[in-house]
Amino acid sequence: MHTVVIGGGVIGLTQAYHLAREGENVTVIDARATGLGASEVNAGWIVPAEAAPVPGPGVVLQSLKWMLRPDSPLYIRPSVQPDFLKFMFNMWRRSNFQDQRAGFEGHLRLAQHTIETFDEYRADGMDFEMHSEGLLMAFTQKENLEHHLDNLDLPKSFDLDPQVLVGDAVRTHEPLLTDAVYGGIYFPQERHVDPGAMVTALHKRLVEMGVQIIENSPIDRVTFNGSTVTAVHSGEQKFDGDRFVLAAGAWTGPLSKLFKAPIPVRPGKGYSLEVPAYGLKGAVNLSDAKVAVTPFNARLRLAGTMEFGGLDEKINQVRIDAILRAPRTYFKGWEPPTEPVTPRAGIRPMTPDGMPVIGALGSLSNTFVSTGHGMLGVTLAPGSAAALTKLILKGRKSPALLPFTSARFLPRNHAG
Repeated sequence: MHTVVIGGGVIGLTQAYHLAREGENVTVIDARATGLGASEVNAGWIVPAEAAPVPGPGVVLQSLKWMLRPDSPLYIRPSVQPDFLKFMFNMWRRSNFQDQRAGFEGHLRLAQHTIETFDEYRADGMDFEMHSEGLLMAFTQKENLEHHLDNLDLPKSFDLDPQVLVGDAVRTHEPLLTDAVYGGIYFPQERHVDPGAMVTALHKRLVEMGVQIIENSPIDRVTFNGSTVTAVHSGEQKFDGDRFVLAAGAWTGPLSKLFKAPIPVRPGKGYSLEVPAYGLKGAVNLSDAKVAVTPFNARLRLAGTMEFGGLDEKINQVRIDAILRAPRTYFKGWEPPTEPVTPRAGIRPMTPDGMPVIGALGSLSNTFVSTGHGMLGVTLAPGSAAALTKLILKGRKSPALLPFTSARFLPRNHAG
């Protein structure tokens, strides 16, 4: 059997790998080179313990406040398009404790074996930088720390051992923190990787396994036979297959319309930039400023912001400057670099409820979807790929996939 995976980001490449190692004949098609955009420029965190969906308590009010600041962590480009208004309404409707908690638990279950799977990737010859020093969420505001305590029982129930550190205890853990940091939550089992190196290693391993990778071929047409997809097209190129997986990240929204099963995936742009190494013990979430700090062997990556706009990777310098300033409050002696930095942008696939869409695509008999992972692509990629592989090859639907069905977004006659 032959499966065609549409999308060469971290989700598509990981899905192709899990299929190929089960003996499936796989082709990966990407609109440009594989591994670009959000798959390459993200923070590289493997963090099941911090996998709560974006919509949650207080998000609406905080969003309205941030909309008044040009350098805030969030920007929403106003639009009166019906699809946009419906998306934002549904996101705000899901911004409550119960829905966020249910989504968090779903993410934890999906990522339950993520750490072991990354070890398997390395054991199978994939060469990429990986660190195991855990993750620290750092807070300057007491109320923000306390806000995060309500859900700590969930990572505890998955044996992730969150540790609350207040006052000098957090500076004992990370000596480079300033006195302005009130406290933190340390998750000792979390990891981080160099995401660019990871997707490069995935691509290389796929080629070694005989997977065909087609680049610079945006899909523009789909051929059907009833409820079965028989081929996808890119210009004059035709790609036949027995099964198809739509895993095109933020581009899944418009592509899903070609499959007659539109999924509400919208682009959420983020930025990252790199500066010289700083000496941190591990990854740090500057939680009040919404900036992720990732120490690699020879450099430090800063990542942040969420811009709801279009499918463009243009750089907003005001937000880059805000990311560079953010560590001043948290880190001793921090100053933005005097030398120019090269910021990069990536577009994350966002859904109204902040949860991915994984499983059968609508009522199509041989087509599947894996998208909408938001800021959790690296964290959720292995679990998504493993569960979807069982469904594709064996028809076995893992209970872990139940919260992520495409049916929750499709009209009844399209939902299967």
